[in-house]
Amino acid sequence: MLDVLLTASVAFIITFLAIPVIIQVAEQKKLYDIPDERKVHTRLVASLGGVAIFSGFLLAALLSIQGYLNPEFQYFFAAAVVIFFLGLKDDIIILSASKKLVGQIIAASILIHLGGIRIDSMHGLMGFNELPEGFALALSYLTIIVIMNSFNLIDGVDGLAASLGILTMSVFGAYFFAIDYQAYALLSFSMGGSLVAFMIFNHQPAKIFMGDSGSLMIGLINAILVIKFINVAESPFVTVPVTSAVAVGFSILIVPLLDTLRVFSIRILKGRSPFTPDRNHVHHLLLDRGMSHAAVTFTCVGINIGFILLGWFGKELGPNYLLLILLSLAFTGLGLLYYNRPRRRTMFISKRKNGATELTTTSTKTKVVTLTKEAAAESNN
Repeated sequence: MLDVLLTASVAFIITFLAIPVIIQVAEQKKLYDIPDERKVHTRLVASLGGVAIFSGFLLAALLSIQGYLNPEFQYFFAAAVVIFFLGLKDDIIILSASKKLVGQIIAASILIHLGGIRIDSMHGLMGFNELPEGFALALSYLTIIVIMNSFNLIDGVDGLAASLGILTMSVFGAYFFAIDYQAYALLSFSMGGSLVAFMIFNHQPAKIFMGDSGSLMIGLINAILVIKFINVAESPFVTVPVTSAVAVGFSILIVPLLDTLRVFSIRILKGRSPFTPDRNHVHHLLLDRGMSHAAVTFTCVGINIGFILLGWFGKELGPNYLLLILLSLAFTGLGLLYYNRPRRRTMFISKRKNGATELTTTSTKTKVVTLTKEAAAESNN
């Protein structure tokens, strides 16, 4: 228990001390997340919080996890480095979706082929147990890439991705600690400690965003943890065996994961790329209902906690019935959000001849905000 507390504390302290420095550097170098018609913020905010998250997480994990007892972790950290620099480059110089996908495939291949993180069995879900080699590889790649992108896409309002990350890391960390998988517990709590420190600066109004370097990193660690959870939870040799492990694992990640699968499906059905940005995520639907950033975050986290409790207490129903109940409740809730959906505001960005940038928000009332250099400086104070 002391190792867990020390690991989380080290991650927290490093991240907490790094963020003010990163904010200062971002202001000096003008490294901001620029508002556009899809984003919900209307002021310039530094988007390099992932640097602090990664620094705190990696150093704490390296100090606490004994590599010679857990050789697969060297590949976990190698994949994390790939994802960090991929996300960092996208935060500074926007990458195309295809280049980001290639980087994610490289990280996934490191985890699957070198780190042994792969799904070999469905544990009775839809009647499947052991999977053929080719199908197992394809499913493992798909799972890792979708989970990585799910936290990247849910990062749309202040505090949401970090809060969901803290929740999932706490759940996985507590479970791995209970079954004496110490290294995986330390991996969870090192990321959790970094995210707690980041939340101090990311609650509304946010002083910094995590960017892709942070959100993709949360998704990567969650992908490792959930696949490991599925592989070991149903073993009769663990201290706390969990039936219906696939459905329970899905319940832990249900808000970001189901939102991403839903949005990807809608885009594909409309003949668009699944990576095409839009305003169709669950946090956009809640914002359109007039909720604040804090209210959206509390709502999504509360719903996720409810599904986790349902998954845990309903695990004896079996994976098929449990997953059916989870999906039925989730889609019912989404249907209620879509029903009588209010008209949302649209923001247009234009430039005057003198170089000033205008943010024009159209709805029943029109509001124009001019972002000159002086206004931009004031908005960040």
